[in-house]
Amino acid sequence: MSGATSWTGAPIPSGTTVEHLDGGLAAIDGLRFAAAAVGVRDSAHRDPADPDLALLDVGVPVPAAIVTTTNRVLAAPCRVGVEHVTAGPTRAVIVNSGNANACTGAQGLADARDMAAATAAALGCAPEAVVPMSTGVIGVPLPVDRITDAAPRLAAGLAGGPEAAGTLARAMMTTDTRPKQTAVRVRGGPSAVTVAGVAKGAGMIEPAMATMLSVLVTDAELDATTAQQLLRACVDRTFNRISVDSCGSTNDTVLLLATGTAGPLPLELVAAGLDAVAADLAHRIVSDGEGVTRIARLHVAGAPDVATAHRLGRAVAASALFRTALHGSDPNWGRILAAMGASETPFDPDRVRVRFGDVTVCDGGTAVPYDHDAAVALLRAEEVDVEVDLGLGDAAATQLVADLSAGYVHVNAEYTT
Repeated sequence: MSGATSWTGAPIPSGTTVEHLDGGLAAIDGLRFAAAAVGVRDSAHRDPADPDLALLDVGVPVPAAIVTTTNRVLAAPCRVGVEHVTAGPTRAVIVNSGNANACTGAQGLADARDMAAATAAALGCAPEAVVPMSTGVIGVPLPVDRITDAAPRLAAGLAGGPEAAGTLARAMMTTDTRPKQTAVRVRGGPSAVTVAGVAKGAGMIEPAMATMLSVLVTDAELDATTAQQLLRACVDRTFNRISVDSCGSTNDTVLLLATGTAGPLPLELVAAGLDAVAADLAHRIVSDGEGVTRIARLHVAGAPDVATAHRLGRAVAASALFRTALHGSDPNWGRILAAMGASETPFDPDRVRVRFGDVTVCDGGTAVPYDHDAAVALLRAEEVDVEVDLGLGDAAATQLVADLSAGYVHVNAEYTT
């Protein structure tokens, strides 16, 4: 895939190739995985026999980076995860689904620390070398004893390979209908880097960052500072540009682990690998969104800067009217201008052009004659291109936006019942 781009539009460096690998996280040598059903989950959306606790073990502490939700209601595992990554290298990640351990006060913080401590004791490492993650219902006390009691069993059952990695991915799921893993090898000249990742997420997906958990792993040698810089930039280009429902979560976490087994590598190669994996996982999240039947690749171009393009794209993504029109394959471009106009980001409506696929429906901020049936046909595809040109500059940003269907309402009307 030399010279290709992802849905984000980020170009692959010249002379670089990206090869997609099988096995997900198992594409990184040395990783081991375990999962079990321990009774954390109490949800009508999942079989109680399905695994709801997962462990990823690198084997040794390695440099790490972390990005968490911007939501002011920050879940306990996010707080503890940041503390632990800041304290030093990370060896393992312990993840539970079915309970967010959010809005649980001092006890929730103690429970998140107990998750890490029990895992560390089972692995023989420092508690700070373990990052806890949780996802599920907010405001319910975490049955932490079920997690801490299971930690030795998980550690004893650690195994490598695609099957074990797949079990971990399934254990992370809540309303997801399928596990999400991917891996790539990026080559440039004599150098090659491998990056792999796993993610969960299907609802409460809002680009600030999206509601999700993800672990990315690379074999590149990175120090913690460089890893944090690379991860933040990657998240801004990928996980921060997807929306299923524009509802921000309390638990979003993306963790990057750098095993270093491939030695020091050109940072542009590592960045390309991270972007490729994160963009793929982000696309899988939106594709598996609650009730989703189609996705819009919403491309805001002609902006004075990327930040403006991103903010106006978010305004459209947050519009229930735009998303219901998308669901109904309705080329109602007025929904787009109205959503942008209601935002606090300035633009000139009289310079805006809107296209659905290759059909221009608005130019100069007003309607133009167009083939309505052709536009409807384009909007009936599972993935559609919507382009908004502001006519103000050369900057652009792309977001993935899900439609709003009755299926989404059904899932969330009965989430805890």
